Amino acid sequence: MHIPDMMLQGAICPATAALASIGLAGTAYVAYKTKIKPAVPFFAGVTALIFAAQMANFPIQLGTSGHLLGAALAVALLGSAFGIMAMSLVVIAQCLVFADGGISVLGANLLNIALLASLPAVVVREFFSATSFQKTAYFGAAFVGTLFAAAACAVQLAIAGVIPIQSVLPAMLSIHTFIGLAEAGLTVAALVAVSYAVSRVAPQRAWMVPLGIAAVVAVVIAPFAATTPDGLESVAGALACTCAHGACVAHASGSFLTAPFADYAVSAVSSEALSTALAGFIGVALLFAVAYGTGRMLVQKEH
Repeated sequence: MHIPDMMLQGAICPATAALASIGLAGTAYVAYKTKIKPAVPFFAGVTALIFAAQMANFPIQLGTSGHLLGAALAVALLGSAFGIMAMSLVVIAQCLVFADGGISVLGANLLNIALLASLPAVVVREFFSATSFQKTAYFGAAFVGTLFAAAACAVQLAIAGVIPIQSVLPAMLSIHTFIGLAEAGLTVAALVAVSYAVSRVAPQRAWMVPLGIAAVVAVVIAPFAATTPDGLESVAGALACTCAHGACVAHASGSFLTAPFADYAVSAVSSEALSTALAGFIGVALLFAVAYGTGRMLVQKEH
């Protein structure tokens, strides 16, 4: 659901950038002030896991693929503020390092994927975390969060004049209903698996669980992920939407930024599978390091 450069143009870009900046600044403040914080290595490990999970596209229907968005999973494992921070770091790294999502629309992608997609899980975390139907609640949060992000993307496309709202909103919600159901199932499965594995190791080694899973997903599974268009690409192709320059909008649309590992590939490696695996490994290591540094700043004790 990452919007590429040139799909959105005009005032919607600075407007969403401003909204995302305000939201992330507020989230960082809350994360810094909150009393219960995740361990820094665990925060870094979960951030790396979300990155890896988003690389592993799976087929949905009619030549369309989806992937775990991870917002509900991040909030469930890290808490509301730190979960949103993890999602934000992933979206930023995807844009700057892997050309997944345009630099001109980074604000829109942050707003949709990191902030809005996390809201239902934040409600569950803050109000239903102690209930007996917690996992069911996160299932619903993951599903609704996916639809929130899809609807926001549709509204942004309509405001920018790319596709009329009466066409794009039903199309985005329809296809992301299937993706959302898969997202919900994978979220609960991952939450159960990570929680169980963490309970079996010493607390100081808990970070190894999400990091280890991230490495396996990025290096072993991602190279064989589905290559069919994702939900946004599928809708764009089906509706034959065009940008201001008249070119068909697709994920591979021109980018304003030259990323070092564009399309999750290492250009010096000829084997596609090996190239993807190496890019995935680099991404996992990068996200772990960046999130670790960010976490250290957010957990510093106030004097």
